[in-house]
Amino acid sequence: SVTTSKPSIADIVITTTGNKDVVTLDHMRSMKDMVIVGNIGHFDNEIQVASLRNLKWTNVKPQVDMITFPDGKRMILLSEGRLLNLGNATGHPSFVMSASFTNQVLAQIELYSKHGQYQNQVYVLPKHLDEKVARLHLGKLGARLTELSGEQAAYIGVTPQGPFKPEHYRY
Repeated sequence: SVTTSKPSIADIVITTTGNKDVVTLDHMRSMKDMVIVGNIGHFDNEIQVASLRNLKWTNVKPQVDMITFPDGKRMILLSEGRLLNLGNATGHPSFVMSASFTNQVLAQIELYSKHGQYQNQVYVLPKHLDEKVARLHLGKLGARLTELSGEQAAYIGVTPQGPFKPEHYRY
């Protein structure tokens, strides 16, 4: 089940926000033994990986580390907290293809509905449409959006309602 943070009951914690300090050391200390933690949203500061450096790290296999806390609790960290969709991926699942095709359809609708407003050249899909694709797919994951705090929104330079990335940002 995809839900808001209740780290002590989760078997898998994946963050996708693109913000900092989403999974904190306190969260990780309260997680289950052998929880799997990963990031698809930002640099390794989305998960407070730096706070784990003084703990025991055991490499399980490439891009998979087991971190042991002083109390003996263990955590599996994917891609050292970096983008696991790049570090751990081996192909293109149908869900990713669905998102890509939805982007294409929304782009075609945008061009058709705003006929004459675009010149014959290449454009980047506006962020509000890209984020619409994400919203359309959340239900299939059983997920829902939560709202950014004021500090989180300020950190990434957006309003809490989005769009959540500047127009120049490339996914």
